[in-house]
Amino acid sequence: MTDTLTAVRTIPHVIAGGNIDDDARRSPVFNPATGEQTAEVVLADDARVAEAVAAASLAQKTWRATGLAKRSHVMFKLREIIEARSGELARIITAEHGKTVDDALGEVARGLENVEFCAGLMHHLKGDYAEQVARGIDVHQVRQPLGVVACITPFNFPAMVPLWMVTTAIAAGNAVILKPSERDPSAAVWLAEAFREAGLPDGVLNVVHGDKVAVDALLDHPDVKAISFVGSTPIAKYIYTRAAEQGKRVQALGGAKNHMVVMPDADLDAAADAAISAAYGSAGERCMAVSVLVVVGQVADPLIEKITQRMSRLVVGDGTDPASEMGPLITREARERVAGFVEGAAAEGANVVVDGRDHRFEGDGFFIGASLVDRVEPGMRVYDEEIFGPVLSVVRVDDYDAAVALINASRFANGVAVFTRDGKTARSFEFDIEVGMVGVNVPIPVPVGAFSFGGWKDSLFGDTHMYGPESFNFYTRRKVVTTRWPEPSESQIDLGFPTH
Repeated sequence: MTDTLTAVRTIPHVIAGGNIDDDARRSPVFNPATGEQTAEVVLADDARVAEAVAAASLAQKTWRATGLAKRSHVMFKLREIIEARSGELARIITAEHGKTVDDALGEVARGLENVEFCAGLMHHLKGDYAEQVARGIDVHQVRQPLGVVACITPFNFPAMVPLWMVTTAIAAGNAVILKPSERDPSAAVWLAEAFREAGLPDGVLNVVHGDKVAVDALLDHPDVKAISFVGSTPIAKYIYTRAAEQGKRVQALGGAKNHMVVMPDADLDAAADAAISAAYGSAGERCMAVSVLVVVGQVADPLIEKITQRMSRLVVGDGTDPASEMGPLITREARERVAGFVEGAAAEGANVVVDGRDHRFEGDGFFIGASLVDRVEPGMRVYDEEIFGPVLSVVRVDDYDAAVALINASRFANGVAVFTRDGKTARSFEFDIEVGMVGVNVPIPVPVGAFSFGGWKDSLFGDTHMYGPESFNFYTRRKVVTTRWPEPSESQIDLGFPTH
């Protein structure tokens, strides 16, 4: 182990434009496809977090006063840099996360949508004005930044989610402390360098690596005014509660158990293709992955047969191999956890149609094959809990009403889809379903950048969704100014409450 540690690189914090890598606490970073340690990342303590917050507070004062045209120029330049070097960023993602390079390129492209949206910040930050609300009195409202905000991002999208959060916060005039996952932190450092190249002043974006120590320090620091988070539901609830107790603004996106309903009239080939893509893409490590297939009526058997046929052709391997369609899981522990869900499903009475544990791989990578589990019911662990791996459960129901009742009873409400040829069914589903993001013949209904992303129930703590218009609301606060310019002769004392 000593020889390995001396050979790996160190991933630094980025604070006030400088790289800092002398922290005593460190954590290993692995290549999931090989199981080899490739780097170590420094972990911040309270003092390091305080240093970053101080740098951000200082930089924010100048950045807030920077003209909107200059801020917009930084966003345009950032887009050019990321687009030109997207292949480089995608390979960094693959090396630490394990997803295929093509999948990583898709992640970068979806992150760029928000950069493009933020480039129009001149429009998004417009206020309101009303003249003559009373005789000689005008009122206007402006949007102002919060100050320093913290963005705590997950391992499964190490570039896209930071671009969802950080760009909007910076465009709105805030300074940011970005705390990426310590499992794949290099993409965040790359983005900080890209922002600096685009002309962002030092200290406006700081990258601080860490574990719970760093997170708690951010939640408790009085100069951090808002927290954005994406992760599991238990951690999202913890962050929301602790940060809200400190008087901070919070958006904390939690876990998911996304259902895909297949009606009897659906195109079963299209549904099977969609189920494979949405369940097993990125090895199921997506908060919008389909993990439950709700099959209505008598089409379950033919649909399962089509899915099984497609699964037999699924290529699982190193994400750098162009032939690979699915890569490894992020850690060895994640692989064992997913395997435990499949084993538990069989013990609880479900039918394991395809067992991903039977897939054999060479080397020490964190691979597991895709699994398909039929006759799953609520109450089974494989149904109730978020798996975050390549496991697709099939629940059979008799009719549309049973499908809607099943989904609406779930404590998760991130995304859902319905596959049907009938417009009335689709419209009813959109109206009836209690889920934040809905797809009609679209298995992963992630909104485009001009809309906002977020679920309901235990999939979101806080009332503001991420990126898009709602994100500008989250990262700004309104100030209302009432103005009157009286004539000198009008000056008088009036203790009554003003009414006109």
